[in-house]
Amino acid sequence: MRVIATAGHVDHGKSSLVLALTGTDPDRFEEEKRRGLTIDLGFAHTTLPSGAGVSFVDVPGHVRFLRNMLAGVGGVDACLFVVAATEGWKPQSEEHLRILEMLGLRHGVIAVTKRDLVDDEWLEIAILEIGDQVQGTFLADAPIVPVAATEGAGLDELRAALDELVAVTPESLDRDRPRLWIDRVFAAKGSGTVVTGTLTDGRLHHDESVVVEPGSHTARIRSIQTLGATVDEIGAGNRVALNLNGVSHDEIGRGDAVVTAGRWRRTDRFDASLDVLASVDHEVSRRGAYLAYVGSRELPVKVRVLGAEALRPGTTGAVRLFLPVALPLLPGDRYVLRESGRDETVGGGEVLDIDPVTKASRAAPDRSIERVVAERGWVTVDDLELLTGERIEPVAGQWIATPAMLAETRERLLAAVSDAGDTGLDVATLAEHERAVLEALDDVTIAAGVARPADAVDPYADHPLVAAILAGGFAPETPPGTDRTAVRELTRRGVLVERDKVLFHRDTIDAAARVAADLLADDAGGFTVAQFRDRTGASRKYALPLVAELDARGVTRRRDDLRIAGPRLPDLD
Repeated sequence: MRVIATAGHVDHGKSSLVLALTGTDPDRFEEEKRRGLTIDLGFAHTTLPSGAGVSFVDVPGHVRFLRNMLAGVGGVDACLFVVAATEGWKPQSEEHLRILEMLGLRHGVIAVTKRDLVDDEWLEIAILEIGDQVQGTFLADAPIVPVAATEGAGLDELRAALDELVAVTPESLDRDRPRLWIDRVFAAKGSGTVVTGTLTDGRLHHDESVVVEPGSHTARIRSIQTLGATVDEIGAGNRVALNLNGVSHDEIGRGDAVVTAGRWRRTDRFDASLDVLASVDHEVSRRGAYLAYVGSRELPVKVRVLGAEALRPGTTGAVRLFLPVALPLLPGDRYVLRESGRDETVGGGEVLDIDPVTKASRAAPDRSIERVVAERGWVTVDDLELLTGERIEPVAGQWIATPAMLAETRERLLAAVSDAGDTGLDVATLAEHERAVLEALDDVTIAAGVARPADAVDPYADHPLVAAILAGGFAPETPPGTDRTAVRELTRRGVLVERDKVLFHRDTIDAAARVAADLLADDAGGFTVAQFRDRTGASRKYALPLVAELDARGVTRRRDDLRIAGPRLPDLD
């Protein structure tokens, strides 16, 4: 399936041509039919002679409805550019062409309408003029097909040209991260909220949970329709109607986006390229009232030119745009910039960075992964995919870094491990990406949460204090002159447990838990410290810390003077 947008000057016959091709009148409103003027977006579909299906998004040609035109051309694959033979190239023809270029379209067909109203010589002049106007644009080599929609003349040739267009237009990418920019929202009787748009970047399924942004409205897909048929799932590059459950039609609107949770990073600012139109008669700077068109949304934005004070007409530079709401965006998304004060299109370009972290005075954005990582430091594979849309192999664990960052981290960690000597480096003090790098170093061993040189001897592996405390059982005596450093390290490793200044071996705590389970098996109502003391044979000096440790671990719980079963009480075999 390909989605094709019409484009061209007002009253050049776009809607009539769509009606002739599809049998569907894209003008939906009574006012449109009464005035013979397209005001809002219209939609239709047909099957071409090859069997390929196409959907048309018919857009308004009048300058007063340019915002509606811009809402319809985001996410389309190609265009059907319409120029009337009776009038030839007009101002909105030029503006629509530049907008389509700025939105990244690269394929199209040109239809010269109303051929029945001019003679052959006039038609030839009109075709030559169109050819001159599209030189240097993506329509330079597009087929030019004269048609008379009301009589049907030239429609077969146009269908054949559309078939060729479909054959050479690449399919929409499926990056497993669906996004549908909404261009219509309405309440269907008996069904609830329905939204329509062109699906890009992934697939949607019946009964799937989705999120509508901005606003993070959660919803469930009750049904999916495309080309008038209900389907269980739908892929990228299709016109889609979604019946949504869980969100009201008055909570969302045109310009919102339906996405899957966790697959998009929302942003209220982004860095982008800006191609300033040569026809603009002034520089573009931060001064001005600007509107940006992203997806199907119109937004008032603030503009900061990067690396310069202003951009001259006909030049390309970088800008930072500040949005009033956070939208789900990716590098590679396209936008159009207009200045509302002058009511003119000033340019457009490509999103380069959706989460700029460098100050505007020093930013030099591009689409490279290396720049994103270098500016942010270590990033996870998942975060990088949200930032760039690209998923690449990690360099350590789930982390990505530049070669220089990886080398520096390795050298620093090796030095830290070497300096720590036999005592070792406490891995818990390291950042997560540092631990991932450390685990991959051949010259380092990690045991009990401590990293040492591979040839180092663990001074605590068979420490005599451990044997002495274990031998004491429920009544251990700490040897006089015990090194507190050893106590801290052994308790950190969990080999020993210190409670109320008494040291116990971890096996002793497990044994105490079994005693508690045994006592509660005798009397589920609970046991006293005295009963525990008698069962273990330990004095009160040791019984109290042991019971306190069991409470802290959730083995038991205190109820007045009794201990009752806690959530982690062991089962007795």
